[in-house]
Amino acid sequence: MKIKLPLLFKSYGFSIILIISIIIGSLLGIIYKKDAAVFKPFGDIFLNLLFTAIVPLVFFSISSAVAGMTNLRRLGKILSAMIFVFIVTGLIASAVMVIGVVLYPPAAGVKIALGAGVNPEHISASEQIVKAFTVSDFADLLSKKNMLAIIIFSILLGLATSAVGVRGKIFASFLTSASEVMMKVISLIMYYAPIGLCAYFAYLVGVFGPELLGAYARAMIIYYPTAILYFFIAYTLYVFIAAKSKGVKRFWRNIIPPALTAFATGSSMATIPLNLEAANKTGVPQDISEFVIPVGATMHMEGSCLAAILKIAFLFGVFQMNFFGWETIATAIGIGLLVGAVVSGIPGGGMIGEILIISVYGFPPEAFPIVTMIGTIVDAPATMVNAVGDNVSSILVARILGGKDWMKEI
Repeated sequence: MKIKLPLLFKSYGFSIILIISIIIGSLLGIIYKKDAAVFKPFGDIFLNLLFTAIVPLVFFSISSAVAGMTNLRRLGKILSAMIFVFIVTGLIASAVMVIGVVLYPPAAGVKIALGAGVNPEHISASEQIVKAFTVSDFADLLSKKNMLAIIIFSILLGLATSAVGVRGKIFASFLTSASEVMMKVISLIMYYAPIGLCAYFAYLVGVFGPELLGAYARAMIIYYPTAILYFFIAYTLYVFIAAKSKGVKRFWRNIIPPALTAFATGSSMATIPLNLEAANKTGVPQDISEFVIPVGATMHMEGSCLAAILKIAFLFGVFQMNFFGWETIATAIGIGLLVGAVVSGIPGGGMIGEILIISVYGFPPEAFPIVTMIGTIVDAPATMVNAVGDNVSSILVARILGGKDWMKEI
């Protein structure tokens, strides 16, 4: 007889296991205190395996995805409007969370001396851009320290593969096969994640004290209200701009089922059918909704933009670095947009985004398990914001392409 698991456990089972393992690790840290350092090697094994696999995963995942694109010209107008909407809404979401973390710093009073981060304010904006997006030697791409450069090169390689047409099919097949293999490698490594994170949190809490757990409470206090306010206020405003009060009424009449589905399942992909139905009932043309919403489910993540800024500010606070400089905040918004609009579009995007944050700012590897916990505790509301944002984006694209009276023409 088959045992039916509750929907919550089916959707968030692995996240629940990770949370339990982290709680157990934290308790071990409280019990053993400084002696908990003995658990650190078990955590280091997990980090080393993950960091070793992450570079080929990013390289093959992005290059194979771009190499498979064949219909961008046919959907040129929709694509252009969609990209514009994705960028603008992602920037706004990132800026909203910047305001939140400035008003209520998520890691106030916490200090972790695991290693020295690079203070971005000591590097000019132009130097940051050059160092973040490019490297001077191909061999330098093969390092987690240059994640942005890997992403840029992967996109270029994918575009070149697609451009050569039939002659590139064999190479495109290789990229796709390699991507699937690396995703399997990551899935195998993640079986060890509960043990690795349990060990690392035992070490962190035991050596650096339980005040770290209080910082997570502060992070939740920031994220949940900000995400909920953004969900209701920003989305209502966007729809009003696109379709006035008539559109707002239609939107809220139809959006609750996909929103609740996203919150319950933790999957933007699972929400696509309900999202398409809601968009059609709102009056979005099908050629727009059927393109924007599926693409948005992997390439448009306002909830992830909110989370990325929170993670950056959290790490800055933990490592006693100044987050409030103009260049630092501008860089953080750019990374938040990249994490939400690009990195989230590939398998394991949240994890890759966290590694991207660590590599760009020069945080030590030990920062990874610290920031991973934030991604876990904000997953449900972030997914809801992500999924509903795709629906709203389709409405905004319809407005851009159809003019101010687009709904009357439906």
